[in-house]
Amino acid sequence: MDYALTVEDTPETIPGGTGVLLVHPSTGETDRIDTDFLNTDTDHLLVISTRTTAREVEQKLEHYDVDREKATILDTLSIERGYSRRSGEGVRYVAAPDDLDGIVETVREFLDSHDGKRRISVDSITEMAYYADEARTREAVEALLDLLTEYDAVGVFHLAREVHDDEVVEGYRDLFDGVVSLDPDGSVSGEF
Repeated sequence: MDYALTVEDTPETIPGGTGVLLVHPSTGETDRIDTDFLNTDTDHLLVISTRTTAREVEQKLEHYDVDREKATILDTLSIERGYSRRSGEGVRYVAAPDDLDGIVETVREFLDSHDGKRRISVDSITEMAYYADEARTREAVEALLDLLTEYDAVGVFHLAREVHDDEVVEGYRDLFDGVVSLDPDGSVSGEF
């Protein structure tokens, strides 16, 4: 199954099972790229938010006109910040921001319980590594990429380039089928 990709300087479509790494400056505005990816040619989407709470993700989706009915949000931060966690329609939680096994299992459950074209967004690998560590985060990312292949889904994974050592960034680049780079001036380039 092919999925449309509406990111400038990238192929028009990508096959199911494709993981896209979005490399960006830590202050880069990634919302436009992320929501364009999620909102195009999809039946169901899962936003894994390791950087913001479910409420903030909902505001972003609303601002960019992403169909909330198609969206499930996995909030990893509310417990860390002491917010109440009210599981509701389309919002799930894990026990802590470093519960990477819980994140992977929630993605498996989402992909297993939804049919059609499915997209996931991981925002972000950088925050996962902040709460866990680089080795555990890489294992979790590899597991998520395997799930994309298994379920013929696609995903975009955010990585703030200057926060990680160059060899870590290159290691992640090698894992992914495609890399989208967002430069500080807002220009976008893709390697597929």
